[in-house]
Amino acid sequence: MRTALIDRKPDLGYYRNVLTSTALETQEALYATHLGRLYHGDCVQILQEIPDASADLAFVDPPFNLGKDYGKGVSDSLTECEYLKWCSEWISACVRILKPGGALFSFNLPKWNIELGHMLNEEGMLFRHWIAIDIKYSLPIPGRLYPSHYSLLYFTKGKPSFFNRPRVPVPICRHCGGDLKDYGGHRDKLNPKGLNLTDVWTDIPPVRHQSTKRRGANELSLKLLRRVLEISTQPGDLVLDPFGGSGTTFVAAEEMHRHWIGIELGDCEPIIQRLKGEKPNVSPKNLGDAGKGMSASRARKLPPKDPALG
Repeated sequence: MRTALIDRKPDLGYYRNVLTSTALETQEALYATHLGRLYHGDCVQILQEIPDASADLAFVDPPFNLGKDYGKGVSDSLTECEYLKWCSEWISACVRILKPGGALFSFNLPKWNIELGHMLNEEGMLFRHWIAIDIKYSLPIPGRLYPSHYSLLYFTKGKPSFFNRPRVPVPICRHCGGDLKDYGGHRDKLNPKGLNLTDVWTDIPPVRHQSTKRRGANELSLKLLRRVLEISTQPGDLVLDPFGGSGTTFVAAEEMHRHWIGIELGDCEPIIQRLKGEKPNVSPKNLGDAGKGMSASRARKLPPKDPALG
């Protein structure tokens, strides 16, 4: 198993060959950086052009089939059979593209990840973890338990060729600054680098603020993708994301020196603007208590909040 090489420089030769392979050249990249390529189109079709055993990680965050508006050309209202059939197509393609020992992470609702996990088992992938991502500020559903997590499946193509277990800071009270637990009186014996990461992640913030959100639809936290890349890749590896969304995977890959191939069927402009470092320009759906009943245009005209007021 490879060990973490934090300062390892990217192997530009091999990955440049993958990114500009004869197969992918039939699909013109919409946008490119030194490390990656963004393609606009149907992922099922474009994935067919990517060579076998070429990616170290596939991160998938597909539409959840909840009837949301992702823009022109994207349907999020399929029957269950249609949705699962479509998922099986891109799952098979992603598994084919992964190198032996490569990792696949699937971010979805528990309802769908149960089915996708079965598909991955059928593809011969090795189950590693069902990671629960704590949801902040979700709404209760009548007649059901209060939903409080998204699921993140972690599979590998056989024994993982690379695995790193991050440490997280010891949780403290945000009011008094003291430890939340006494650790049985053995606090002094904890690793100074923090606690071992578990499969329940309660520290991933939602992306809902106007200053950070790039599109009207949901957006993943950059902290989530940084952690996924830290667990399963090292600098110079190739990351595949067939559902680009707002481009969070590609931004994380760029800053962590990973190569990437991205695909997005919907509007790619928010991704390109983000990769260029341009500021987001999306009004939040919810304006908070102070903005209830107020139009978004009027809310934007409010004077900035005085930091001294907290």
